[in-house]
Amino acid sequence: MLERVASLSFRRRRAVLLAWLVAAIAVVAAASAFGGEFSGGGRLKGTDSDAAYALLNREFPSTHAEGVTVVFADTAGVATDRAGIERYLTAVRAIPRVSDVVSPFDDPSHLSRDGTVAYASVEFVSAGVGTVRDAAMDVRDTAAELRGPTLRTAFGGQWYSEGSVPSSELFGVVAAMVILLIAFGSVVAMGLPILTAVVGILIGLGGVSLWAGVIETPDFTTQVASMIGIGVGIDYALFIVTRYRLALDGGATPHDAVVEAIGTAGRAVLFAGGTVMISLLGMILMGVSLFNGLALGSATAVLVAMLAAVTLLPALLGVVGHRIDRLSIHRRRSIAARETLWHRWSRLVQRRPVVSAAAGVAALLALAAPVLGMRLASADAGNDPAGSTTRVAYDLLADGFGAGSNGPLVIAVRTPSDAARTGLVPLVDALRATQGVAFVSDAQPSASQAAALVTVVPTTSPQSRATEALVRRLRRAVLPPLEVGGLDAHVGGQTASNVDFAIIMSDRLPVFIGAVLACSFMLLLLVFRSVLVPLKAVVMNLLSIGAAYGAMVAVFQWGWLGSLIGSGAGAPIEPWAPVMLFAIVFGLSMDYEVFLLSSVKERYDATGDNTEAVVEGLASTARVITAAAAIMVCVFGSFVVADLRAVKLIGFGLAVAVLIDATIVRMIVVPATMELLGRRNWWMPRWLDRVVPHVAIEGRRADARPASIPFAPPTGLAPPDRRADRPAERTPADAR
Repeated sequence: MLERVASLSFRRRRAVLLAWLVAAIAVVAAASAFGGEFSGGGRLKGTDSDAAYALLNREFPSTHAEGVTVVFADTAGVATDRAGIERYLTAVRAIPRVSDVVSPFDDPSHLSRDGTVAYASVEFVSAGVGTVRDAAMDVRDTAAELRGPTLRTAFGGQWYSEGSVPSSELFGVVAAMVILLIAFGSVVAMGLPILTAVVGILIGLGGVSLWAGVIETPDFTTQVASMIGIGVGIDYALFIVTRYRLALDGGATPHDAVVEAIGTAGRAVLFAGGTVMISLLGMILMGVSLFNGLALGSATAVLVAMLAAVTLLPALLGVVGHRIDRLSIHRRRSIAARETLWHRWSRLVQRRPVVSAAAGVAALLALAAPVLGMRLASADAGNDPAGSTTRVAYDLLADGFGAGSNGPLVIAVRTPSDAARTGLVPLVDALRATQGVAFVSDAQPSASQAAALVTVVPTTSPQSRATEALVRRLRRAVLPPLEVGGLDAHVGGQTASNVDFAIIMSDRLPVFIGAVLACSFMLLLLVFRSVLVPLKAVVMNLLSIGAAYGAMVAVFQWGWLGSLIGSGAGAPIEPWAPVMLFAIVFGLSMDYEVFLLSSVKERYDATGDNTEAVVEGLASTARVITAAAAIMVCVFGSFVVADLRAVKLIGFGLAVAVLIDATIVRMIVVPATMELLGRRNWWMPRWLDRVVPHVAIEGRRADARPASIPFAPPTGLAPPDRRADRPAERTPADAR
C-alpha cells in the first residue's frame, strides 16, 4: 500500500505538488476566516475554584470578566497626575469590548498608603467588535498620551506577556539548514527536508487555528506545535532522503529508490509518528479542557508532517531525481567503506556491556536526582523578563500593596437565606484573623442577595509555598466551621485556580504516563514482535525523561546556570510542563528507537547474529540519528532565548531530553543491553506470537520474520554466549 502511494506520488508529482499548494492556501485562508481565539486558561471542573467560578459567573458576571490591570506610579504622588489619568481612563471606556473600568480615584483600595502607586482594573466582554486581544492592545497604546515628569505606567495581564518566539523559530530552522548541509553535503539534498517541513508546519499551524474555533485551545499551542512540527518534519524527511540516496548509490532508478525509501524509512516514519501522536493525544486523559486543544493541535502538526513525508517528499524527489547531490559543498565519502567510527564505537561498548550499561544508567539516575525536589506550581509575573511591562507592573504592585496584591483570592459565598447572610460578618472576621492574610474586604452582596464576594490579599506572592498553604488552610480549617445556615464558601481567583491545577496535574500524571506507556508498548510489540525490546525501550525512555526533569528542576527551580539563559532561582515548575514534556519527548524518543531497532531487526532477520546486527544497525543509523537529534536540539534550544519563562522551560526540557536520549541512551545503554540479552532481545511467547497481528516495518513479507525464540533467562549479569548468536546455528536461509 505504502509503496503504491510512493509510486503514484512520484509519477504524478506535478498533481501532488499542486494539491499540496492548494491545500496550504486553503487551510491558511480557512484559518484566517474561521480560526478561533486562543484561551489563556481552562475550567477545572469539580474543584473548589471552579465552584467559585460558577457562582461568580452567575451572581457577579462583571467581576469575573476577563481583564487587565493598568498600574500608575509617581514618586511625587499619583494624585498629581489625576487629570491626565482620568482622561486616559475615559478614553479606555470607549474602546470596543471594554465593559468596566475601576479608577483608583473611585476605589481607595486601588491607591497605596503613601499615594505613590495606584492601579485601574479594566474588564472586557466576551463578545463584540474585534477581539479581546485587540482591546487589550488598545488599552496599552492609548496610554502613550499620558504625560508627567515622573509618571510611570505598566500593564499586567496575559495579553502583555508575548515573547520573541518567531525569531527563535527562524534561528532553529537556520541551524537545521547548517546541520543538513553538513550531513548531506548538498544544497539540494538539504533543501528538501526544509521545504517539506515548512509546508507541513504552515498547514499544521492553520489546523491549530481552526481547532481553536471549535475547542478550547491554550494560547501557547502555536509555539508548541511549531517546535514539534518543525522538528519531526525535518527529521522524517531526513530519514527518507538518506534512504533514497543509498538506494541511488546502489544502482536503483529514481522511481525505484523512492519506492524503496518510502517502503522502508517511510514505513518507520509512520510508526514513529503514530507513537508521537499517541503520546500527544494521551494528554486528553488528564481530563483538563486546557489540554484538549493543545493535544489535538500538536497531533495535527505531527499528522501533517507524516503525510508530507510520504506524499509531498516523493513528489519533490521525483522532480530532483539524480540531481539530489547538485550544488555539493564537499566530496561524498564512498559508502563502500564498511568500517566506520560507529562500527568501532559499537564494538567498544559491546566488549564491556555490563560496565557500559551500568555507567549509562548511573549517569541517567544522577541527572534525574533533582526531580525528587520538583515543586509543581504556576510561576507568577515576577519571573518575567526584567524591564517587561508585566514585570514592572508586578514589582510596582508588590512595592505599593504587598506581594500578595498580584494574586488576590476571591471568596465566593452562597447565601440562600437570612440565616446564611448573618454568617458573613463572622466569616470576614475569621479571614482577617487568619495568619498569612494582609487584607480582607467587606462582604459585597450580589444583586439577588443569593451570594456575596470577599476579596482576600495574602501577605506572600502568588507562586509562594506560603500562599499555597494559605489556600489549603482556608478550605480545610477556616471556612468549614463557618458554613452554617446554608452558607457555602469557595476559594477562587487565579491563584486558587493555579493551586487546584497543580493538584490535578500531580494526581493524574501517573494515569497519563501509564496509558501512554501501555499504548507505546503494544505498538512496539506489534512492530518488533518481541517482549523485551519494547519493555527495554519504555524503561530507557523513562530514564531519559527523568533526567530531563532533573535538569529542568536544577536550572529553573534551583537556579543552577540559570543566569546563562535568563532564568532566576526560586520559581516552581509549571504544572503542565511535566505532562507536555513527557508527551512530546516520549514520542520523539520512540522515533529514534524505531529507526535504530528496525535497522537492527532487519539485519538480525537476515543473519541471525545478534552481535553483528547491533553493530551494523547502530553504524547504519548513528549518523542520521545524530543529525536528526542535533536538529531537534537546535530547534528546541532556540526557544530558550524566548522572553517567556514558560517557553524557555519547555524548550530547555525538550532540548536536554533529546540530547540525552540520542547520546547516553541510544549510543551507550541500548547497544550494551542488547548485547547482554543476545537472542533473548527477540523473545516472544508462542501463544502471544499467534495472537498478535504480523506487521513488517521494513516492508518485508510477514513470513520473512524469524520464528519465535525460546526464552532462556540469563544467569547473573554475564553476557550471553556469543556462539548462540552466530549464523552457524541460525543461517540466513533459516531466517527466511
